[in-house]
Amino acid sequence: MKSSRLYDVCPAALFSDDAKSSGRVLDIDRWLLRTLMQGIGSPDIGAALWDGENTVPGTATTLRMTVRNRITLLRLMFNPLLYFGDDYSAGNIEIQGGLVPFLETVYRAMERPGKVRRRYQSFSNLYRQGMNTLTGSRQNIHHHYDIGNDFYRLWLDNEMLYTCAYFSNPEMSLEAAQNAKLDLICRKLQLKGGERVVEAGCGWGGLARYLAKHYGARVRAFNISGEQIAYARQRAKDEGIVGVEYIEDDYRNITGECDAFVSVGMLEHVGTNNYREFGEVINRTLSKSGLGLIHSIGQDVAEPMSEWAERRIFPGSYLPTVREMMEIFEPCGFSVLDLENLRPHYARTLEQWLARFEANSAKVAEMFDENFIRAWRLYLSSSIASFSTGSLQLFQVVFSRRGNNQLPWTRNHLLDPERQQEVKGTQNA
Repeated sequence: MKSSRLYDVCPAALFSDDAKSSGRVLDIDRWLLRTLMQGIGSPDIGAALWDGENTVPGTATTLRMTVRNRITLLRLMFNPLLYFGDDYSAGNIEIQGGLVPFLETVYRAMERPGKVRRRYQSFSNLYRQGMNTLTGSRQNIHHHYDIGNDFYRLWLDNEMLYTCAYFSNPEMSLEAAQNAKLDLICRKLQLKGGERVVEAGCGWGGLARYLAKHYGARVRAFNISGEQIAYARQRAKDEGIVGVEYIEDDYRNITGECDAFVSVGMLEHVGTNNYREFGEVINRTLSKSGLGLIHSIGQDVAEPMSEWAERRIFPGSYLPTVREMMEIFEPCGFSVLDLENLRPHYARTLEQWLARFEANSAKVAEMFDENFIRAWRLYLSSSIASFSTGSLQLFQVVFSRRGNNQLPWTRNHLLDPERQQEVKGTQNA
């Protein structure tokens, strides 16, 4: 949830010690709740305090937020970017009518096209930039990705792909859509048998296995998550896949030449202050006629992530605009060949993840606690709402060196294999 300048100072001083500890709802409590709702754009939702009485009646929907105690209300007034997530996770805030539609309604109420919405910032820019050093990046990745392969296996697809799928048919399964995403990437890179590929940030290794198995590529895949690398190596060994080397190392240490450079879902963890260095890594490895592809969550207006998501879920993360991504390409003279926005595909991907997560919530409870379950429910739900309302985008950028003329004349190579055959048949008729 976002903020406004109304919440720069905690209003705790407005209450006596007796009022702070009392369960009785005061007039000032109701005023604060109304002020909170006005500050987030007066969304058409109901809002109640711990007495259950609607302080802000929603008129057009059945959505309602209930704040369970005064301390939670004060925390929301002081820093909603952090404490909505913390207090929802702790059970101090309840949502009726569905968490996703609730968040979608709030996000739409807060829309201010072309303007930064998340004005509240308690992290300094210097602190943020320091979070993605060699040491800081490893700690950040460990926080999110090394919480257990068994947990992620409960709700990801069978290849353990934790990035946006590609629903070439809206009714296809998550597994089919993730395979379609992998093949789309290969077609965009125009891969041929025996080509050398470097992958920066390989997750659990699904793309690298696909490149080697289906396109005969020779892949070096880099990642700093120890658990993910161990899984990827064992999976490739079990399946007898050759031509893949999984390397536990930072992208900044990549060397050697490649015919294709690919990064899927890692740029979010790089930090804009490191974009030029990332571009230099690509510049020293990509061959003269090579192609590159970067797949990343992004946004239209440069603004930080919510403080809760940054602290509790993805420390050190930032989602770039297209303009900011050009800091990777322009200094090294790379030419952007293709830019595609797959935003609706990520909303659908997240919907399937959330459904699987909820179906396995009892197993998640055995691994973690209720606070964790509610936090991840909020994370997945807020991500769905962000993509469905257009707060977030999903960019795939294909690029090459300037002056590379070994490029296709049409976009037919981007079609799925069946459609390619149809086009060829039409051309040959």
